[in-house]
Amino acid sequence: MPETRSAYEPLVLVDTANLPEDEWLEWRRRGIGGSDAAAILGVSPFATARDLYYDKLKVVSYEDGESNWVAKKVGHLLEDLVAEIFHVKTGFQIYQVKKMFYHPVYTYMLADVDYFIRLPNGKTAILEIKTTNYNAKDHWWCDGREIVPINYEIQGRHYMCVMNVDEVYYCCLYGNNENEVIIRHIERDLDYEAELIALEGNFWNNHVQAQVPPPYTEDGDLIIESARRHFGPADENAPVIELSVPLASSLVRYTELQAEKSELNREVKRVENEMKRLQGRIVAEMGRSCTATANSGDDSYTITYKPVIKPGIDKESLVRLRAQHPDIYEEYVSMSESRRFYVKRSLEEAA
Repeated sequence: MPETRSAYEPLVLVDTANLPEDEWLEWRRRGIGGSDAAAILGVSPFATARDLYYDKLKVVSYEDGESNWVAKKVGHLLEDLVAEIFHVKTGFQIYQVKKMFYHPVYTYMLADVDYFIRLPNGKTAILEIKTTNYNAKDHWWCDGREIVPINYEIQGRHYMCVMNVDEVYYCCLYGNNENEVIIRHIERDLDYEAELIALEGNFWNNHVQAQVPPPYTEDGDLIIESARRHFGPADENAPVIELSVPLASSLVRYTELQAEKSELNREVKRVENEMKRLQGRIVAEMGRSCTATANSGDDSYTITYKPVIKPGIDKESLVRLRAQHPDIYEEYVSMSESRRFYVKRSLEEAA
C-alpha cells in the first residue's frame, strides 16, 4: 500500500438490519472480520489462527460453548447505552449503518462497524463499543500510559483499512454510571496497515483458500484449548502417535526445562518453608486475635489473620450423596475431563 491514503470506497457485502445471527455468521465466513484479525496476528486472548481457520471452513466454531456467553450478551445489550454515553461525553454525533462492508481491492477484508461518528470537521470516524468488568479496566493502561488493548487496536486498524477512514474512537464501560467509562482514540498508520494486509492475505489465500491449516504459534493454553475443541475428548483406545521429527527434537529442550523447573521449585520451596516458620511464630503470638500491629524502625505493619468460611463437600460425602440421593447427584454434580501431560526420557541400552 502506498504511504499516502488512496481514494476508494468500501463495497457493501450484505445488509445486516434484519439478518438473523446464523446467517450473519455465514456471511462473515466469506472473509476476515475485524475481530478475526488479532487471531491471525497471534495476539488474540481468545483464539488461535488455527481456530479461525477451522471456523472459516465450518469444521468447528471456536465460539461454540464459550464460557463467557453472559459477558458477550451483556456487551450486546449495553451497546446502545455505551454509545449514548460516548455522545454525551464528547458531543459528537453518532449513527449506525447496518451493513457488512468489504475492501474493494482486498476483498477478503470485511467490516461490520458498531457506530460511525460525524466529526466537527466534517470527516467520518469509527466508534467501537466495548464493555468490561471493573477489575479488567487496567488492560486499558500500561505503565501508567493510556493504551488500547492490542486485540482491539488491531480490530480498529482493520476497520480503518476497509472503510478508508483515518480515526477510530473506543468507548468502554466498566461500571454502572456514565463516569465509569474509558474513551480512547487512535489514528491511521499506513505502514502498520500494509503489514496487516499482508498477514491477512497470507492467512486467507495460503491457508483458508488452499485449505492448509496455519501452524500453532500461540501460548500453550490457547493451543491446548484449540486442540480440545477440534479433536474432542480423549480416546484411550486410539493408536500411539509417532511425533514428527521437529517435535521429537523439541523434547530435548522440554526435558531441560523440566530439570530447570525442578531446581527453581526447590528454591521456591525453601523460601516458602522459611516464610511459613515466620508466619507460625507470628500466629502463635496472636492467639485468638485476628489482627496485630508491629513497628520496626521507621516501618509499621498491620497483620490480619481472619477466618475464611466457604462451603464444600468432601469425597466421602460425595459418595454418600450418590448412593442415597442419585437423582440429586445426577442433577447437580458435573463431570469434567482433564489430561496430564508427562514426558519420560528413556536412555537407550548399550548394545
